[in-house]
Parts: sequence; C-alpha cells; structure tokens
Amino acid sequence: MVKLKNYTVEIKHFVLLLTFATLIACSSHPFYVTKIEGKKIGIQNQQSSNSEIENYIKPYREHIDKDLNEVLAYCPENLEKSKGQWQTNIGCFLADITIEKSNPIFFQRENKNIDVCFLNHGGIRTIIPKGNVTARNAYEVMPFENSAVVVGLKQEQIIAIANYIISEKKPHPLAGMSFTISKENKPINILIQGKPLEENKIYYVVTSDYLSNGGDNMDFFKTNVSRNDLNYKLRNIMIDYFKDVDTLKVNTNIRITKE
Repeated sequence: MVKLKNYTVEIKHFVLLLTFATLIACSSHPFYVTKIEGKKIGIQNQQSSNSEIENYIKPYREHIDKDLNEVLAYCPENLEKSKGQWQTNIGCFLADITIEKSNPIFFQRENKNIDVCFLNHGGIRTIIPKGNVTARNAYEVMPFENSAVVVGLKQEQIIAIANYIISEKKPHPLAGMSFTISKENKPINILIQGKPLEENKIYYVVTSDYLSNGGDNMDFFKTNVSRNDLNYKLRNIMIDYFKDVDTLKVNTNIRITKE
C-alpha cells in the first residue's frame, strides 16, 4: 500500500504558498474606478399615479396651509425696504422687534440687556403688505434658517458698524443706535440707547448667526468679546411678535441723519 503522508504535507505547503502569492499579487495591484454609468428613470405621467400622489400629499398640504394662513395680526401700512435712503419702515420694524423678543432671553441668561440690533438689508426678501398678517408673511420675508446671536462689542466695533453703513449706502435694519454722517462722510454723535458712546463699555448687539460669523463682509462681528447663541430663529421672532399684538407697531424715529 502506498504511503501518502509526505505528499499531503507537501500539498498543504503548496496551497499556503499559492494563497500567500495571490494575496501579494492583489495588494500590489489595487483596483481603480474607471467609469461610472447612470440611468435616468422618469416618473410616469399617468393620471392614476398623479391622483395617488395628490391624495397622499393633500392632508399634509391642507394642514400646513391652515397654519400658515391663520390671521395673527394686522399691518397698518405696507412695510418695504425699497423706500428710504438710510432706513426703511420694514428695517426699523424688524430691528425693533428683534430686540424686543430677544432681550428677555438674553437677560435671563446673562442678567444683561441688549443695546443694539443690526441686521442686513439683503436679508429682507419681500414686503409685509397692508392688511392681515399671517405666519406665511414671516416665511416670505425671512425664508432662511438664521438665528439670533448676541455679541459683545467694544467702542471700535460700534464705530465700525457706523462706517460700514456709510460705505454700503444701504438702509440696513438698525435699532438702539443712532448717529450723524458728517460732511467728511464719517460717523459722529453716535448714541447707544440715547447715550454717548463710551470707550471702555461692552455693548451687546443682537444680529443673525450668518452676520456674526462675518457674513456680508461684517468682519467687526468676528472680533467680539463674547458670543451668545439664543437658538431663536429670526423668522420665529416675527411670528411670535405677530401672535402677541393686534396691530403691528412701526416706529420710524430717525436713526441716521446727515449734515
């Protein structure tokens, strides 16, 4: 009878050697993606399919429309950003209510009050028309997910805000702060909450998270001494204000004058 013991050992060694060689070969020849193919799959325009989709969406749409179209308050005049060289009625309105609704939250957290609100003209996307006001108006005016942020600024940053407004030549929403543009095109007589600007004081300015990060070239916000995210969307500030009043209050007191 033939003995196969030695052959078995040699076969095992051969199999191990072959496996090891295969692994080395695979590792030294990596695979690469050479081509990606895609296929467009269209949605059939069958009447039955459209009806099924419509029936599925309908209750959700009706629920959303009901919430958005509920009358919350009344606006006594058209609020728009196209009328006004240095300030507009909608800009003043938004800046005023942002302080009004944000300040209680900030005071509860920090035991301090907000001094100024500064927002951007471009962030206002449409008007608030005269008549009934709904949550839909808030979504149309501010469709973005921007939230209120309070930053602590020193005197030089407050002056930078005034210089920014002058250089931009746009009626950016402003509240709690006033100043005069001199004949030399410089800000003078800067007042915060009706008081002259102080050199060593920290002023708390509420703005959007986008602007607080230097958006629209507002780099002066990035050199803040403190930052407090309120986690309160600017759009929700509008909606909450609408719910709290019968008629919108629009304060158009002069904030920026020119010599």
